[in-house]
Amino acid sequence: MTLLQVMPDDAPGETVLRTEDEHQIGKALEEHGVAFRRWPVRPAALPGMAQEEILDAYRAEVDELCARDGLVVVDVAQLHPEEGPEWVEKAAKARSTFLDEHRHAEDEVRYFAHGTGCFYLHLDGRVYAVVCTAGDLLSVPAGTRHWFDMGERPDFTAIRFFKEKDGWVGDFTGSPISQDFPRLDELTESGR
Repeated sequence: MTLLQVMPDDAPGETVLRTEDEHQIGKALEEHGVAFRRWPVRPAALPGMAQEEILDAYRAEVDELCARDGLVVVDVAQLHPEEGPEWVEKAAKARSTFLDEHRHAEDEVRYFAHGTGCFYLHLDGRVYAVVCTAGDLLSVPAGTRHWFDMGERPDFTAIRFFKEKDGWVGDFTGSPISQDFPRLDELTESGR
């Protein structure tokens, strides 16, 4: 379920907007220069597949987006539930890496081929929690303060696009704001 929940940045318990309507989500984000689109979900991009197999499944869309936006580095990030203490540690470390507010020197462009993740965009006195699911393409403009939550049990495959090899490096703001807002698991549970 793709979801947008908007909250004042000083009142995380208050919901200004909560919607699953893709058109409304796109419109609300577009007002802030954030692009939201949908691509077809390809069953060929299943968890555990090799990066090249996933990229090949989306070759037409990937090539078109790269050509249009000047993106030259493309890779696949994926985490899928596994048993054992090593996976639990790896997942916890990956999750904690981007749970604090940060920004990037270039646009952050992600396509979710499988699973779920939530981008929290800190825009004009509000926090826009965008729960992305399979088929969602999100492009967050360079310099946008945000954080990302992959949930307590990460399960996603995302194609990442960059202009530079180190485009993913985060510039952390030092603000504790992200600690006050509902996490991905809370957002998706409250809607059930």
